[in-house]
Amino acid sequence: MATPFTTVQSWWRKTFSAPTTDEITTLYRAWRNRFLWQRLRLWLWLALICLLSFTLRDIYSLFFPFAELQQLPEVLRTQRLVINVTMLATLIICFALHKTKLGRHRPDLLFLGSSWSISLASQLFATLSGFALPDTIGWSLLFLSQAVLMPVCWILHLLTQVSVLIYYFGVNTALGLKTPIPDHPGIYNVTFILYIFWFCTICDIGVYLYDRLQRSEFFARQELESAYQKLKVAEAKYRSIFENAVEGIFQSSPDGRYITANPALARIYGYSLAQEVTANFTDIEQLYVDPNRRAEFVRLMEKYGSVSEFESQIYRQDGSIVWISEKAYAVCDEQGKLLYYEGLIQDITQRKQTEEELRVFFHAVSHDLRNPVLGTLMVLKNLLARPEENIAISRSILERMIQSSDRQLNLINSLMEAHVSEVQGVVLQRQTVQLLTVIEAAIADLEPLLEQNQAKLTILVSADLPLVNADPTQLWRVFSNLIVNALKHNPPGLLLTINATRKDDKIYCTVSDNGVGISQQQSNRLFDLYFRGASIRNSVSLGLGLYLSKQIINAHGGEIGVNSALDAGATFWFTLPIS
Repeated sequence: MATPFTTVQSWWRKTFSAPTTDEITTLYRAWRNRFLWQRLRLWLWLALICLLSFTLRDIYSLFFPFAELQQLPEVLRTQRLVINVTMLATLIICFALHKTKLGRHRPDLLFLGSSWSISLASQLFATLSGFALPDTIGWSLLFLSQAVLMPVCWILHLLTQVSVLIYYFGVNTALGLKTPIPDHPGIYNVTFILYIFWFCTICDIGVYLYDRLQRSEFFARQELESAYQKLKVAEAKYRSIFENAVEGIFQSSPDGRYITANPALARIYGYSLAQEVTANFTDIEQLYVDPNRRAEFVRLMEKYGSVSEFESQIYRQDGSIVWISEKAYAVCDEQGKLLYYEGLIQDITQRKQTEEELRVFFHAVSHDLRNPVLGTLMVLKNLLARPEENIAISRSILERMIQSSDRQLNLINSLMEAHVSEVQGVVLQRQTVQLLTVIEAAIADLEPLLEQNQAKLTILVSADLPLVNADPTQLWRVFSNLIVNALKHNPPGLLLTINATRKDDKIYCTVSDNGVGISQQQSNRLFDLYFRGASIRNSVSLGLGLYLSKQIINAHGGEIGVNSALDAGATFWFTLPIS
């Protein structure tokens, strides 16, 4: 249990204990020397002005004697001007040394030299004159000015004081000198001794405490500077991560403004600078294609405090649309008040396109497999409907079934190839192709479907058309899709015409019908993925088939389109480069 004595003892050790070697570092000593050197210049100026004032007093007193000085001994009245001039000369020498290399590197020696030149000059003069001089006023001004203006290195202050006092008491005692003061001729005056002791003690304690405070502040500044440097390094590291991150990093306010954004987010949004994001987006809701997505984002934040894989379509600066995925959380203060949202944004457009291509590819294969399977199935059902036990099958039917199975196998092989190549688009196996052969193969597979829909098909394609460098299986898919879609979206009894002619360096192919036709609005979206009309029979719900046909023709370097109007039939056309 702590007692008052141990408490005082602990405080005394903590306050007045000598500094340890670890605390007085080379860096601090260098700083203290610079401080002492700078303050020493100020003190020299002050001492010089002070001595000049006393010197002027003495000069004036020579002509107009002061009554207060008449009480001094004769030797002091006549020689004090000489003492002051001598001290002025020593101060000027100290000024000169202050500018030298020695003065800069060893201000402690200059401190001692300047102090002794003032304090001991009068003592030497008194010794030579045969008396002791208790210069109470001079010592008080000297020690006090040094403690106030140069409050570092208390050992130096103590050394200057002890040196003067040792000289005063030691030399004067050894020589048996007396003071010129009639009332107190002895050098050992109790009041004088107590005054000098406590005056010096108070000055030294003040210097020590100030020096200790400066040392503590110095080390605190060093630690703060070190922490600041570490903070700058950490800030630079995280700034580098922030600036060079692939994902967009953001902070947004609850009212829908971007507070901060990194360059990656600016690139995702189509800007060149991150500052443009914070300046231009005053309402994040306008960013989303679906304006309700921001409200959904805020709702999830309020409910869960974070969101993950929040996928949305957004408008870029140029008006294009991309997919993004957001991962964010709410930042609140200690009271739980929402401050802002921060998180990551990733451009997932490529991933979405890859997923879409994969889905389209699988749907395309299943779509294209359906047509030959239906034809084969209808042939088999018709044969099974015959009453006889043994059914004879003509060679032409078997050939059509084999050809249909071969195409199914080719489509399945295409599926495997696309899966291995991670869905790299339409893969073409080009060869020299006669277009009429491909058309006849597609019609042969669809013959049962044509009969079921009571459709009449006319082929105007000439056998002497130039050959094309194309993938016969993919072209078969195009013709098959166009014919099947015409049958699907028109009433029975349809008249179909297939034609192909040469135009410059291309083959111009058409598949025409006399059906219900297509409106201009539907024509504009006809080749979009999964476009569906109002019904199957009486509208243009061509969806996947025409989308795939467009991809195939574009892969061959051609173009595809439709010319139609309501109640005027439709003509689908496409071009193929001539090999």
